[in-house]
Amino acid sequence: MQGSSEGQLQIRLITKQQIHAVPDVPLSVPQAIDTKSLNELVNQLLRESNPDQLKSVEFDFLAIGELLRVPLIEHLQERNVSTETTVEVEYIERTPAPEPKDSLLHDDWVCGIESSDKWILTGCYDNSVNIWTTHGKIVTSLKEHKNIVKAVSWIDKTDAGKGFISVSHDLTGIIWTYEAGTDSVTPKAILRGHERGIDTVGISPNSSRIATGGWDTNLKLWSTSLEDDGSEHIHKKSRSSNTVLTKTPLNTLKGHKEGISAVNWIDNYVVSTVSMDHTIKFWDAELCGIKNEIIGQKAYLSSSWSPLNNTLLASSADRHIRLYDPRSTEGSLCKTTFTSHTLWVSSVTWSNYDSNLFLSGGYDSAVKMWDTRSPKAPLYNLQGHQGQVLKVDWSNRKYMVSGGSDNSVHIFKNKHV
Repeated sequence: MQGSSEGQLQIRLITKQQIHAVPDVPLSVPQAIDTKSLNELVNQLLRESNPDQLKSVEFDFLAIGELLRVPLIEHLQERNVSTETTVEVEYIERTPAPEPKDSLLHDDWVCGIESSDKWILTGCYDNSVNIWTTHGKIVTSLKEHKNIVKAVSWIDKTDAGKGFISVSHDLTGIIWTYEAGTDSVTPKAILRGHERGIDTVGISPNSSRIATGGWDTNLKLWSTSLEDDGSEHIHKKSRSSNTVLTKTPLNTLKGHKEGISAVNWIDNYVVSTVSMDHTIKFWDAELCGIKNEIIGQKAYLSSSWSPLNNTLLASSADRHIRLYDPRSTEGSLCKTTFTSHTLWVSSVTWSNYDSNLFLSGGYDSAVKMWDTRSPKAPLYNLQGHQGQVLKVDWSNRKYMVSGGSDNSVHIFKNKHV
């Protein structure tokens, strides 16, 4: 495909955001036009149709399904698109950069984080589970575990009063009750059954089931119930006025050959696991069998499922993040690869309100905010960590949270909502 940078291209500017619509007519623009010049063009057209609009709006531009990050001619040449045709360029209001808010200092590495509407749970290498406000104030610190706390999860992210779960390398999980807004936290049940350290925990969408995985290669399913419903062996142990139950798993699902690094509930009946054995497995939690399996090239370190787009993000020990569509019937199940980190990507998490946005954290100290339509470059690099990033969380749409080996948790405010 030929074309000098002095040449012209025909484009048609389109948008789904009607408030910013401009006349839908072909325009002749320089082939080497970039996002800066496209922004000036769209804002000029908006002012012509609405002279009262004085403030410029920042836009991003999509061509052939991907965000424009290079001059338009290069973007088209990379995709073997003819410059003779009229190119549809969609513009969308640019996602603003997240704003750094607070840094929460811990006594050791932080590898478990999950936020709710007002609170942030953290799990730490000093064996502690901590509750913070989203404004950075410590509520309480709990030390029931006898080894590092690898993962934490609210039983219901919209209601901290339903309690939470922590899992540890001491082979146990603990279900805690929490009187939201107070420092009253009580261990109510201990999960026993894993033979090696537990690395990951996930709660089913209806909050009735727990999935755990770890170094013994087993996926275990548990009930969140604190009643003796006959489905599990429960041993009651009194500790002063508090009765602590010992729960055993409802089911143990075997199939992985190495440790399970992440679990995700797809719905109330299907669980996905990613493992150091280079595989992703989808399990039927009712029939307790494998439904589907994806075989990768490297050990998987983390994963995140999006109910908004029904795809799974997984990061591997090779710097890359991959997006899988397990239901795809055409081509590879891996639809996109995102590459920007310079070392292993330890954690990924989807946005829960926008099907295109996600966060990643890596051993290169970087936290990155991505749009799936820009696989070669993140939207933003969120600065602050001085060591490996071990966990990123975006459970609360207003705040992006990350923790790492610099003993700190960083909170970034999402200005997009």
